[in-house]
Amino acid sequence: MVEGLRAYLMIAAMWVRSTMAYRVSFALTLVTNFAVTGLDFAAILLMFSRVEELGGWSLPEIAFLYGLSSVAFGLADLLIGSIERLGRRVRDGTLDTLLVRPAPVLAQMAADRFALRRLGRITQGSLVLGYALTSLDIAWTPLKLLLMPVTMLSGGALFCAVFVAGAAFQFLAQDAAEVQNAFTYGGTTLLQYPPTVFARDLVRGVTFVLPLAFVNWVPASYVLGRPYPLPLPEWAAFAPPLVAAGCCALAGLAWRAGLRSYRSTGS
Repeated sequence: MVEGLRAYLMIAAMWVRSTMAYRVSFALTLVTNFAVTGLDFAAILLMFSRVEELGGWSLPEIAFLYGLSSVAFGLADLLIGSIERLGRRVRDGTLDTLLVRPAPVLAQMAADRFALRRLGRITQGSLVLGYALTSLDIAWTPLKLLLMPVTMLSGGALFCAVFVAGAAFQFLAQDAAEVQNAFTYGGTTLLQYPPTVFARDLVRGVTFVLPLAFVNWVPASYVLGRPYPLPLPEWAAFAPPLVAAGCCALAGLAWRAGLRSYRSTGS
């Protein structure tokens, strides 16, 4: 793990130096990323120009969901989002060049083309979260205050697990980036809306099968004093670290299995 972290930091630092060589270009791409990701919240604002509530949730409450989801996903996308390019490397055989280097393949793939422009999503999500926190009248307790950073970090780890599991699937499918995006980018879009607008079976699926509900739905319900999306014990709001750890362990096993099955292109 130490060797992998060291390799990741070295490769990421190389790409950061490369990015900073063109500072104006970096600034423009950062602003563009900020604006493009902000369109998701703009769509929510348009909805609320016609309605006062969405699924029984007010605009500040949905902004709270949006902020938690965007920050968590932004962290994962910044740290490990480049791994979605694995399918292309498997298809054209360039993954072989990573296999012969004295560094873990996962670390190399995660740090490949490390993009600081993805900070735009984190910044935009943080601003929306700040708006929600100043607009909501939350009865803060020490547990709720502690839960906020734990939720965002755990959510980021959970999305990292989804990225890695999706990359492991690409060893078999060879190029299934869009399938992976359905669970990563699609997952964060799903979580930006309250669970009350979705079918009960879908809510069960993202709670017990692919537990994305622990990114924000469950802990946010506790912080806001709302009922959980499904009948869950009260301590479920504090389960995100355990859920994220379990998902990361399973994703690691899937990655190992996928890497062992790789047979190159033969060319």
